[in-house]
Amino acid sequence: MKHKSPIDLTVFIDYTNKIARTGRSILINVKEHYGERLQLKIRFYSKRSKNKEFKISAKAALAAELQGKFDEMHDLLISFDGEYTEKAVYNLADSLALDMQKFETDFHSQIIQHRLEDDMSLAKQRGIKFIPGVSINGHRYLGAWDEHALMEAIDSPNKYQVSQAMQSFVNWGASAAFVLLIAAISALFFANIGFIEEYEFLRHFELGVNAGDSFFSLPLEVWINDGLMAIFFLLVGLEIKREIISGELSDVKKAAMPVIGALGGMLVPAIIYLLINLNGDGAHGWGVPMATDIAFTLGLMALLGSKVPGALKVFISALAVTDDLGAILVIAVFYGHGFHITPFIVSLLIIGIMFLFNYYKVYSKTIYILLGVFLWFFIFQSGLHATLAGVITAILIPARRKGNIEGIATQAMVIFQHEIVTIRDSDNSQESIRHGSLKLIQKAINRLIGPGEQIEYSLEKTVNYSILPLFAFFNTGILVVGMYFNVFTAVNLGIIAGLCIGKPLGIVGFCWISSKLGLASLSKDISWMQLIGAAFLAGVGFTMSLVVAAAAFEGQVLDGAKLSILLASALSAIIGLVILKRAIQIN
Repeated sequence: MKHKSPIDLTVFIDYTNKIARTGRSILINVKEHYGERLQLKIRFYSKRSKNKEFKISAKAALAAELQGKFDEMHDLLISFDGEYTEKAVYNLADSLALDMQKFETDFHSQIIQHRLEDDMSLAKQRGIKFIPGVSINGHRYLGAWDEHALMEAIDSPNKYQVSQAMQSFVNWGASAAFVLLIAAISALFFANIGFIEEYEFLRHFELGVNAGDSFFSLPLEVWINDGLMAIFFLLVGLEIKREIISGELSDVKKAAMPVIGALGGMLVPAIIYLLINLNGDGAHGWGVPMATDIAFTLGLMALLGSKVPGALKVFISALAVTDDLGAILVIAVFYGHGFHITPFIVSLLIIGIMFLFNYYKVYSKTIYILLGVFLWFFIFQSGLHATLAGVITAILIPARRKGNIEGIATQAMVIFQHEIVTIRDSDNSQESIRHGSLKLIQKAINRLIGPGEQIEYSLEKTVNYSILPLFAFFNTGILVVGMYFNVFTAVNLGIIAGLCIGKPLGIVGFCWISSKLGLASLSKDISWMQLIGAAFLAGVGFTMSLVVAAAAFEGQVLDGAKLSILLASALSAIIGLVILKRAIQIN
């Protein structure tokens, strides 16, 4: 018979948090299920570390433990309804017939104090956020506070740890940039080890949709670049809207410097590119070096850890959002293909319908998404860049005032209490919440965030870990082996100079001039050297630059432009990281 390994179940509690009483029965059931195999450890943690009652109650339990009466004292402390004072816990200890002289000495001893500090430190180490907090074999448990869910996590440790590891990866600030980088490297590797024909076959593989006698078909690359990327632009549009309504761009004073920096970071690279390509065939590619890839830029900053000032991250986020808005406008206005009036008129009609729904505060996400799909089709047919549909949809999804979190929490609690009473009073042993109550709770929770934010949260992982990597894979598979690449062609040089020189020069230059003229001021938490490092990181164009390049060029010119974007982005990343790291060390 296979030997089952022991289970270390650690529960972090705070007696002043009365919800711990409810969890007591769940822990008892779990312990009874596993028997001696499960080692249940009670530890103490409170986010309010200066809470006097927390310290008194926790030290009382630990002092009782030194006399072998922890469980008994634990039960008394959990069920105690008064204020946790020294007198109160002494009375509880006396009722257990403890040696009171020893109890009082232990209660005030350094041993107990250090034990409590160790518990607090361990809770922080394991990432405990809420009380009661649970860890299984040293790993924080993030599941439901339900005995069956807890037992599932215990019985499937490998599955649970994989899930935890994936969540930790997603929470890592550089994860999205890392996945993008892997996708780009994979495409380059795939194309240059003898599979270029297979790669091109995939890119041009036709996929279509039947509708009666009509058939709408596009190559896979176009579905990704114009179709899936419209979802990316929907997400970008929602992020920009959120920042304008309630984020870093909502306050004119706070937004002034990042917006000015973003304008410089768009104008100067475009001007440098145009100067190099003056009267040349590639002059229309001036939009390529204007863009900043926010995922890469913030991801690279995350590599330097918590040493990067929070103010600098906020500044670059606001700058990148403004930059995205500029790139969207440039793509929409200058990089469409031809123009057809009939589908354009239909697009305007759909936009009008969406506007009316917005005006009358129709908050259904489904309606806007469905209309957005039709809008995408007709904008694509009109000849404008189809990703514009994503941005327009984001703009027309109505914003909503935040719900009252206290009121909604009270409502949910009342509904749950009513359901618990109903279950206890019924003869039905099946503990399940009624559908109507569940629907009310879901409505209450949905009220905490608007429809735009709901879509944003649901799309974020899909975009970062599926859509953007697919875009990177299908747009960076360039045959480098045997390819003639000349850095000094006007297009290539313009892109590299625009991203590597124009970006930092434009951002820092415009910020410096505006500060001298008194138009805006840089945060006191950001040094100019730190800004220079971050400005070089903003030269990582990647996603947006590739979108513009794909719309502006084709054939060998496009391949050269893509390679130039990759080289410029890599160079900007290296220079930016070196400068920013040194600037942080100096400060």
